[in-house]
Amino acid sequence: MSLKVAIIGRPNVGKSTLFNRLVGKKLALVDDQPGVTRDRRYGKGRLGHMSFDIIDTAGLEEVFDNSIEGMMRQQSEMAFEECDVALFLIDARAGLTPLDNHFADWLRKRQKPVYVIANKHEGINQDPGLYEAYGLGLGDVAPISAEHGLGIELLYDILEPHWKEWKDGVRDEKKKAQQAAAEAQKDAAAEAGDDGFEDFDNEDDFPDDDGETFPSFEIELFEDDEDEDGELIDEGPRDNSKIQLAIVGRPNAGKSTLLNQLLGENRVMTGPQAGLTRDSIAVDWAYEGRPIRLVDTAGMRRKKKIDDRVEKLSVSDTLRVIRYAQVVVLMLDATNTLDKQDLTIARMVLEEGRALIIAVNKWDTVIDKSGVMQALRDKLDTSFAQAKGIPVLTFSALTGRGTERLMPTVMDIHDIWSRRISTSKLNRWLEVVSERHLPPVISGRRIRLRYMTQAKARPPSFFINCSKAAELPESYTRYLINGLREDFDMPGVPIRVNLRSSDNPFAKKKKKR
Repeated sequence: MSLKVAIIGRPNVGKSTLFNRLVGKKLALVDDQPGVTRDRRYGKGRLGHMSFDIIDTAGLEEVFDNSIEGMMRQQSEMAFEECDVALFLIDARAGLTPLDNHFADWLRKRQKPVYVIANKHEGINQDPGLYEAYGLGLGDVAPISAEHGLGIELLYDILEPHWKEWKDGVRDEKKKAQQAAAEAQKDAAAEAGDDGFEDFDNEDDFPDDDGETFPSFEIELFEDDEDEDGELIDEGPRDNSKIQLAIVGRPNAGKSTLLNQLLGENRVMTGPQAGLTRDSIAVDWAYEGRPIRLVDTAGMRRKKKIDDRVEKLSVSDTLRVIRYAQVVVLMLDATNTLDKQDLTIARMVLEEGRALIIAVNKWDTVIDKSGVMQALRDKLDTSFAQAKGIPVLTFSALTGRGTERLMPTVMDIHDIWSRRISTSKLNRWLEVVSERHLPPVISGRRIRLRYMTQAKARPPSFFINCSKAAELPESYTRYLINGLREDFDMPGVPIRVNLRSSDNPFAKKKKKR
């Protein structure tokens, strides 16, 4: 846990620009059009030696119904209730508006530190708007320009006392926890009748010359730690690193509804309107102790149908998320499964080398379930020969029925995507498959497959050393890929096979006469 700082204010005062400035990355979409940000977004801000959680919020609107503006206001209020310090942004160019005064009255009634920040203050021409801000009754006003980085040192002066207070609180809690643990250990030793002497025959610990005890470690060796050539090999992922999981698809497919269902809370806005999500919202989560970074993305329409500048930014952000993801869930609408745009998105995911899962949402509305599923399977097999066996799940994100199968499938496909195979196994396999189906003969000589090794995982990529690599037909490469997928149990992930030829050391030497 860190100090939480929320940036709040009416639309188009520069909240997302300040968020990007403090985070040091262009994570939030920024545009002159008001209302671009709709969901609250979290990031790790930094000022000098201080590190804290920063929350970007939607523009505050005086709307209390179930409209988009009303849901944006609810998201901003949740961020304010969660934060430790709030930065209330106003536009120094435009001066105070009735909406600024309304929400200043609302903030004064809350028992939280709130600081007024006059943004877009690039010169003396904005001084009248700065002086007006003192009339809000929220104390001093800090003039800054988030776009140009002017006045950011004033934010440091504002946040440093709160950061120190939070740091002292964390230190006190840690001391209390250590004291409680020491007291509990002392009480347990007293109940066990401990005589106060160290047991030097303990197999788990050994003392050094100063009497300090260090733990001993037992290293467990696995059969697959080395291959026959003595090469260290990892047959699967044994780390507990964070899985980057992205949810993509066309607009109104239920991506945000699925994220809320997995988290068990209304983390992002949902509704029947298409295109509610604009920013890619990343949420750190854990499934059965495994850290997950879950990313909800904006819907992707066909390029020729996009004429709005903000939607173009949203699609570019979604493409960036796909490039950095590890597992991608492609959401389909059961009422219109796998149209041309879905195929385009899926092909894009596989070309990036990401593990793909097809999720058919709104399955409870389908009448002919077996017919729809068979048509979907047939289209996948014909369209994506490079990744046969893509997992297909059906569920209802709104009711949660069937969603419990998603995360186990994510874990399985991530393990397959991260799999490594020892060089000795690959070469034994290459010998068998090349004898089963001989490589073709080119210019009177048969192409020889000499050696094979795995270059990397994520996705599984292999190198094959052979003669006349440029002339090996693509059909034979597909035969090898299908064999790898079947014999080493790697369904549903893209497999890459690269061919290379050994240089002939005598090719450039002239024949002796």
